[in-house]
Amino acid sequence: MAGDESILVASQLSALYPPTQPILVQTSQKELQQPPWSPDSHFPPDHALYSTVFHAQTTGTIILRVTHGGRMLELVSLTDEAPLLRFDFPGTILPNPSIMLHHSSELHVIAVTNIGSVFRIVIPVRDNSPLWQPQSQRRWHREYVIQSARPDALGLVHVQGPECVVIGLPNGSLLRLETSYVSESSIDDQWKESKYHHQSFLNSLTSLIPNLHGERPGASEIVSISSLSQPTDIGHVWTMSRSRSLRLWTARGGCVAERSLSAIFVGRPVGFASGSSPSATKTATLLPADPQKLLTVFTASDGNSVYVLAFIPTEVSPTAGGYFQLFDTTNDTLQPIKSFESSAASVHCHLQDLMVLNNILYTLWDKQGQSMVGRTHLRPEDTSEIGSWENSCYPQEAELTPAYLDELLLSPGSMADKFLEAVMRPGMFSPLTLQTAINQYSDTCRSLPPPHPPQLLNTYATVGEHIAAVVGCTVMLTRDPYTGAPQYSKYWSALKRDWEGFIARCREVERNARWPLTIGIGAVKGIIVIERERVAALVDEDVPLRYQRLLSESRPLDSPSQTAFLESSWTLRSKLGPRSLLALENRLADIVHQEIAFPYADIIDDQAQRLNIRDEFDEGFESWISGRLQAVGDIQAAVRFTLDIIGGFDKEVKREEIEVELLVPPVCSDWTKAVTSAYVTASVHARYDLCLALMTLLFFISRDLQLWDPSLLAEIFVVFRGVAMLQYITRQPAGDRAAASSAGDTASSDEEVVMKMRNMHVSSSRPGFTPTYSLVHRLVTQYGGSSPELPASAHQFLDATGLLQSFSPAHATKLELLLCERLRLLGYREVAREMLAWLPRTPGITYVLGRLWIDDGRYDDAAHVLESVAGSFGPDKALSFEDHEAFAAVLPGAQSFDSEFGFYIHAASLFKAASVTTYEVSFSQLAVSIAPSGADTTDIWHGIIRGLTDLGLFEDACTALVSTAYERLTRECISLLVYRMCEENAVERLMTLNFAGFADEVEDALSFKARNADPRVRPFYSRILYTWYISRGDYRNAAQTMYLRARKVATLMDDPSGFFNVAELQLEAYVLALNALSLVDKRNAWIVMPVTAETGHEPRKRRKLSRHIPENLFSAGKRDAEIVDLSDVQYEYALLLARVELIRREPTLLSSGGFLLPPDSIILRLAQKNCFDMAIATARTLNVDMSDLFGHLTTQCLRLARNPDAVISEDTSDWLLTDKVSSWPGTPADRGWRYLRQSLDRHDSPETDFRYSKVTLETILGYDRLSPPPPWLVHALEERHPEYLIRTFLRFELLESVLEHTLALIRTSDARLAEVQPKAAAATWLPYTLIDQVLVAADTQGDLSPRGRALQKELRIKISNRISRVQKFSQATR
Repeated sequence: MAGDESILVASQLSALYPPTQPILVQTSQKELQQPPWSPDSHFPPDHALYSTVFHAQTTGTIILRVTHGGRMLELVSLTDEAPLLRFDFPGTILPNPSIMLHHSSELHVIAVTNIGSVFRIVIPVRDNSPLWQPQSQRRWHREYVIQSARPDALGLVHVQGPECVVIGLPNGSLLRLETSYVSESSIDDQWKESKYHHQSFLNSLTSLIPNLHGERPGASEIVSISSLSQPTDIGHVWTMSRSRSLRLWTARGGCVAERSLSAIFVGRPVGFASGSSPSATKTATLLPADPQKLLTVFTASDGNSVYVLAFIPTEVSPTAGGYFQLFDTTNDTLQPIKSFESSAASVHCHLQDLMVLNNILYTLWDKQGQSMVGRTHLRPEDTSEIGSWENSCYPQEAELTPAYLDELLLSPGSMADKFLEAVMRPGMFSPLTLQTAINQYSDTCRSLPPPHPPQLLNTYATVGEHIAAVVGCTVMLTRDPYTGAPQYSKYWSALKRDWEGFIARCREVERNARWPLTIGIGAVKGIIVIERERVAALVDEDVPLRYQRLLSESRPLDSPSQTAFLESSWTLRSKLGPRSLLALENRLADIVHQEIAFPYADIIDDQAQRLNIRDEFDEGFESWISGRLQAVGDIQAAVRFTLDIIGGFDKEVKREEIEVELLVPPVCSDWTKAVTSAYVTASVHARYDLCLALMTLLFFISRDLQLWDPSLLAEIFVVFRGVAMLQYITRQPAGDRAAASSAGDTASSDEEVVMKMRNMHVSSSRPGFTPTYSLVHRLVTQYGGSSPELPASAHQFLDATGLLQSFSPAHATKLELLLCERLRLLGYREVAREMLAWLPRTPGITYVLGRLWIDDGRYDDAAHVLESVAGSFGPDKALSFEDHEAFAAVLPGAQSFDSEFGFYIHAASLFKAASVTTYEVSFSQLAVSIAPSGADTTDIWHGIIRGLTDLGLFEDACTALVSTAYERLTRECISLLVYRMCEENAVERLMTLNFAGFADEVEDALSFKARNADPRVRPFYSRILYTWYISRGDYRNAAQTMYLRARKVATLMDDPSGFFNVAELQLEAYVLALNALSLVDKRNAWIVMPVTAETGHEPRKRRKLSRHIPENLFSAGKRDAEIVDLSDVQYEYALLLARVELIRREPTLLSSGGFLLPPDSIILRLAQKNCFDMAIATARTLNVDMSDLFGHLTTQCLRLARNPDAVISEDTSDWLLTDKVSSWPGTPADRGWRYLRQSLDRHDSPETDFRYSKVTLETILGYDRLSPPPPWLVHALEERHPEYLIRTFLRFELLESVLEHTLALIRTSDARLAEVQPKAAAATWLPYTLIDQVLVAADTQGDLSPRGRALQKELRIKISNRISRVQKFSQATR
């Protein structure tokens, strides 16, 4: 079905190839190196000034472009995945550089600059991909400085081959440079220079005298040079001067032939010898001095004859843009063969390039800024007229003119959103155009007086965001100065003008970007057109494109008998105004989106009456349309023919190509895919226009549709649905390119960073932009294809989408469903949602919609629709075979489920992947409820329990635990539930749960965490386990839990900074353990603990149970156990409390190891800190001797008596300033002695042998033996230990006190003897030895006082009386 006509389809380079850092080309002429280039126009510097195409089997198609005002040369590979290769030259590149292949192993780029240097860039051809590596460290270029001509005299450059360059000079002379290239490793080229003149020596002299020579200044300047394409051994060169003189130059003889051509076409072969030109030639204006492509040289099909084809522009001609003159160059002559005019379509056009390929002449025209390709069969050996011209242009596309923008505003919605959508539409403007336009717009806004809107100062991630934020940001809503009412109409008008101005900028830049430059040969002998920022391909147009073009141009169609109906439809559509056409489209969309409950004939008739479409036409036009339709005959057959055009493909060609391509799979580059995408967009647009014309006619004849076949109407609507969906897809951008940046985007080494810094002047002058793809491009890449050629590849893509294969609007095919699913997987959820809205709600569509809602976060809606399609599985399903097949295609593994059970599991997995636990549990419960017998539901139950636990539904989770039939699963999940409840601080709820039969598992789980978790971090598992035991009356295990916690906390006291926090936790654990153990019967108030390495070093030894267990009953790997009773816990608690108090008062002990002090040292240090209450209580608990403590307390009392101020200034809060002591009357010394007395009364007893009182007495006497001790102390010792009292006084040489207490001792003994008759000898015992010592001491004391002497005498008397009395008792008892 492919037509003979061709069209152009293009792709923007900036949408495909990200820019790379250029390679700096150095020159040896430092004094002539030009400064960095600065743009002198408002067009982007990336727009090419010159371009050429190179194609070879080993390299593919390569484009050479000269940008940045002639300073930058870049190579673009259209068939390879190589990045851009860019070179920054030290001067402006003269037209025209060239690229060629040398010995199939190297690419050579030869360029001449305006500083007089010839540069050769050598690029080795790589076997692997990519073709080249821009950042490779190598010597890229060689330089030669031209010697025989000044740099400013160099003109047009023509590279004839790798070893020959021809340069035109201002006087028409030719400079020929030749060299012998050896290899890449050689040094700079050495060129041989030869200069040739086109005139004799005499003519050269007369040319200097104006009166003797009629040639005008500049007439001999060469504007076009051509030669045979490489490879060839013919070294001839042909030139065209401004005076239209065609010259043939040989390598040795210089100019050997010349022909002057007429400025106008005379209808016959034109060619005059030099010096014999007619007057018309003399008076004709000179050709423009700019370099032009006016010549092409080619060989005949036999390869023997060489022809040159010259073109003479006649832009003022009303019939053609110029004429061609063909010459035969046999025997180094210029023999005219024939001349012919260009096509009539070339009027007022400018020829940009021409070439002859296989005897077909291809011409590239600049037609008001647009590319147009003309072609004709040349037949050089035939002097007859040439064949007809065939002209190819771009397909119709919308232009954002003000009128079109007004049409966009007819539909509801935001104006800014509509304009932004139109601007960002794929193919409308290139990314480079948008970036340039928004930069210019922002600069203009910033040039206004400040303050500037904040949108102008921000940075944006994408060009789309930048445009949406900045355009219109300076437009402000004003208010009426008289009423204060907002002036919305002025605001919207100003905003619209702002957007129109921005779009006008985009159109201006894009018009410059589409300027044609050259035409060349691409892959598979395809013709490609190079524009300043686009690369187009000349391809065959398909039937919809051809019909759209013919109908738009009002040209006759192929078969008028079959296409009269289509012509009438198109005419009817063209008569509709924009508003009515938009209303028609909206009505059609509404019909397709709704469920069909009535016949289509009735629906169309009803909507036509509501639309009043006939009111748009006058009666004469209606009569004409009716007459045309009557002439059609079978209208339904014509409609089917039209549907075949709209929805048909070139399948015959496709099948043939598939068979070939299966053998050799094609390699499709990004550019090939982009061109395919552009072709798809154009074809879909043409199909949509034809389909809309058909629907317009249906609404016009709505009253006659009752007689039509209902299936035909359904097919019409299903075709409209598919075309409308494709039209929507083609208008969607794909966002910023997500692929990895090329190797040249980022620097990965120090050398690359240096290179970037060195070339910073280039980077700073170009606008940054992000390469983008269109959505169709992404889909073409996804679907692939078996043919790289057009239109076959575009038709394969359209066929693969399945949107034009449906026959009933009530069904969604497998391919349509897969397209929606693919869009969802690619992340285009909004597009996928729009596609699903066009399709009927089949189970497959509903499933994909549910998946889409999961991606969007609409989980409630997704759960509802997924549950609704569960009935599509199982033995009772009511799906047709087509629906079942389509549904299975989007399911995992492309296989359906046998029952609802499997689908529920799948739905639960979808919500699990989206972390939506609520519906994961819900569908899992549904799956369990209908699980077949014998099915293993362990994983499902695990998911339910885990999900309910994660949702905080702990009671339901516990119920599920108890309900499941898998006891092993229950035991595994109990810990999960318990730990989660603890983490969520739901301990109270945990204590209320009834773990019937699984309480041991709960205790094991908590015990494990209590043993291994950090006791300082929430949740505190040991406390929770303690609460668990207490709530169940297990006080022994509760005490053991807290005691273990205390031990675990004790291991964390290594850090001095956290000592007090850890100590508080340990004290708390001891208190709780004491409380719990106190609730146990006192006879059994103990716990069993394992013996660890830490317990072996404790100062308090405990009983080991292993001592009572035989060795042969021990199990391997078991530890010894020990019994910890209540007193042990109390001991550890008191010791820790004392240590904490001591360290709190003396923090330096932490760093000096004070925490490891033994208990007696702790008691002493507490006493030294005046913490007597704490020290005494701790000593009692720890059973530590308090002698030193009471000695220190006595010293403090003595100090109070002597110097109370010194003691009061110290910290006495723990004994003198307590509530009890401070309430006592008297001085601080009185209260201190009273505190000492009460402490002795409370803690000194026969159990201690009253040693604390003794220490007190000795301390007092040692402090000052002459000061009398407190009477209460002396009295107490006199009653309990009189002998000690006598010895102590005797030791301190207090003889009077010794005598007094000795007498008192005797008197007391005598009194007992007087009261009780002694029955044993011990009853009359006295410490006679001590008394003798007292008497001896008194006798030896020379300075004894009189009282002492009296007491001594009395003592002797008492002793004598005592002895006499005892003797009497002894005699009486005998």
